[in-house]
Amino acid sequence: MKNNNKTVALLLGLSITTSIFSCNNAEQKTGNNDKKAKDSLIEYVAQRLPIYERVRLTTNLNELSVSERKVLPLLIEAAKIMDELFWKQAYPQRDSLLSTIKDEKTKQFVMINYGPWDRLNGDKPFVTGIGAKPENGTFYPAGMKKEDLEKSDVKDKFGLYSVIRTEQGKLISVPYHVIYATELQKASSLLKQAALVADDAGLKKYLNLRADALVSDNYTASDYAWLDMKTNGLDIIIGPIENYDDKLFNARASFESYVLVKDKVWSKRLAKYVAMLPELQKGLPVDAKYKKETPGTDSELNAYDVLYYAGDCNAGSKTIAVNLPNDEVIQQKKGTRRSQLKNAMQAKFDKILVPIANELIDKDQIKHIKFDAFFANVMFHEVAHGLGIKNTITGKGTVRSALKEQYSWLEEGKADILGLYMVTGLLKKGELTGDIKDYYTTFMAGLLRSVRFGAAESHGKANMQCFNFFKEKGAFQRSANGTYKVDFDKFAIAMNELTNFIIILQGNGDKIAVEKAQKTNGVIAAELQGDLDRLSKKGIPVDLVFDQGVDVLGMK
Repeated sequence: MKNNNKTVALLLGLSITTSIFSCNNAEQKTGNNDKKAKDSLIEYVAQRLPIYERVRLTTNLNELSVSERKVLPLLIEAAKIMDELFWKQAYPQRDSLLSTIKDEKTKQFVMINYGPWDRLNGDKPFVTGIGAKPENGTFYPAGMKKEDLEKSDVKDKFGLYSVIRTEQGKLISVPYHVIYATELQKASSLLKQAALVADDAGLKKYLNLRADALVSDNYTASDYAWLDMKTNGLDIIIGPIENYDDKLFNARASFESYVLVKDKVWSKRLAKYVAMLPELQKGLPVDAKYKKETPGTDSELNAYDVLYYAGDCNAGSKTIAVNLPNDEVIQQKKGTRRSQLKNAMQAKFDKILVPIANELIDKDQIKHIKFDAFFANVMFHEVAHGLGIKNTITGKGTVRSALKEQYSWLEEGKADILGLYMVTGLLKKGELTGDIKDYYTTFMAGLLRSVRFGAAESHGKANMQCFNFFKEKGAFQRSANGTYKVDFDKFAIAMNELTNFIIILQGNGDKIAVEKAQKTNGVIAAELQGDLDRLSKKGIPVDLVFDQGVDVLGMK
């Protein structure tokens, strides 16, 4: 018995020892796996960070008046507040997240993406322990399903300027000017100070009204005042504007700001095109019932140097042209202002588009890659937002309300193709100069540039639809060496057919058909992905990141 007890004790001891070692081995393996995952993500960031080319945002300050030199720093300070507000919308745990990250490159990448998800790669998480990006974001309670809100009695279900919260088990709506009161009061005060200093009457009126709008969520009066400005040298776009970040309903707006200096010479050149919108609307290649609306013509095409990006427009891919306001009623009554951000556009052309063309466009067509064509294609993309159809012909309300989360990407696709349609028409009328081959080839290179934004982003989806549609129609061919050659005749035919396809989808307000179109064409095929990977291996940037502010301008 004693020997047996000793044996049992020995076996038990061995068992415990084995168990301890097993636990240690398991912990070690888990630790090793965590380390491998962390190292893998650090390596991922190291590869992804160089896709952004750093650019300084400057302008010729000698062109500014004494008053404008005083106003400009105040506008930049107000814009910075929009940046902080967007962080609260995109990833409110920024500071605690950054404090846990030791790798400096990962910190930089978090700042570029306004969070731990790679905006130009399908929102892939790049920080250890971070899961998939939630569709609800900060706009809706975690775990809330779409049908929960749709079936609720919340009055402001799909409001631009509110968030949905839960109170005593019930969904409620909280206005932005309430939930972000402190920051918005500060921004409003800065705009009021700028208005006191401003000389231009139109700018002064707009700044005062926009200051009021920030603390009331009533932006209509300030939008009209903004469109009425004609003689201002400075401009600021500020507030909750685009709704790309609301992945659930594409309803709620994100905070952003652009601080701008008008290029009066270029702006004068662009002025004549707005008056042509009604005629261009009539010529759209769709049935008459889809083009009955008359676009507003009391708006402007202006060129600017952009001096500061803040918030949504600074996250991931950078906007190089803006068409605002988004309010369909204002668009139809008054029109919009299309703002071309010339210095940012030139930077993207020089540092991204030209290198892409040299790698992927047929060598016999590279001569057709021109900045003037790039500028026109981007400009008329913005003009084209004002064309087409804003209200469904099927009684489903506005196109935006009928298509909900499917609206933005299809609208961007419409603007792309209608912009090219306008360029084609204006060239035929002699209102534009140049060779149509320049515009088509540069458009093709632009597609290859924009699809790199990824299929999770609205502009990326739009460009993928265009790329796949044009490919199916034979509008371009890919050679054995992986370069693309435009078939100019088929390009024009495909342009008209895609225009027709998109406007009918919008006019019918057929959300199911739009979802099908996205799943069919809004994807990057393996062959194209291989070509895009070549661009990355060559070190060609995907987008820009900015050095900006009063220090960069030398105003401090």
